[in-house]
Amino acid sequence: MTADLPGDLRAAVIELAQTPHLLVALDFDGTMAPIVDRAEDARPLPRSAAALAALSALERTTTALVSGRALASLRVVAAPPEPTLLVGSHGAEVHLGPSSAELKPSLRQATALAEARAAVAQAVALYPGTMAEQKPAGVVLHYRQASETDGQAAVDLVNQELAQNPAFTITTGKMVLEISVVSANKGEGLATLRESTHATATFFAGDDVTDEHAFAALLPGDVGVKVGQGNTCAHFRIESPHQLPAVLELLLAARTNGGTHNA
Repeated sequence: MTADLPGDLRAAVIELAQTPHLLVALDFDGTMAPIVDRAEDARPLPRSAAALAALSALERTTTALVSGRALASLRVVAAPPEPTLLVGSHGAEVHLGPSSAELKPSLRQATALAEARAAVAQAVALYPGTMAEQKPAGVVLHYRQASETDGQAAVDLVNQELAQNPAFTITTGKMVLEISVVSANKGEGLATLRESTHATATFFAGDDVTDEHAFAALLPGDVGVKVGQGNTCAHFRIESPHQLPAVLELLLAARTNGGTHNA
């Protein structure tokens, strides 16, 4: 219930709802959806999905998902409402509508990507419980289901194979190691969304270290909400994805009750 939210967060959300054009951008895994062992099993909490759909139907309100997932994977697990814009692969993939171009690595990037995929495949073959996720411009080593020893060994192996090559951007997240041949982050993705939609204020919620780029890109008057534990530059925090529906429902109610009437 919204009454359970911190008072300062409630006040900030209600004030944000009055902006002329609102951008509501959400991370998916660990934010809209609880973290699960198998990435393909993740689904948004029903109330969060319903609130996002309702927000996407409002005038002068743009919704977006900003995820580390590849866009193809994000579309399957999130099933976002049609107007929702998408940023995938930590900002490397951006879908702003039917005219958006598909991400295609250059020949040099494709060569480097093959090297990264080979290194991750080697780690997966050696260490039980690890798995690879393929992206258009990267590859991810997942080790949530591996033992602590095997997971760390897999990470060390991939880092040793690739860390000295400047062609790669290597980032860590919650039990994942991601290698990309395109340098991008969620902050850049959020800035692209803001520019393309002409948003006058932004709401962003995320849970992982990769979301800190997005929190850092927020402007005065925006609202950033960290989901869960960990250091953050976000001004607000909730305990888990199960509190997000209350935040989104409060934003929806406040925006419906007058926010869209401001010019």
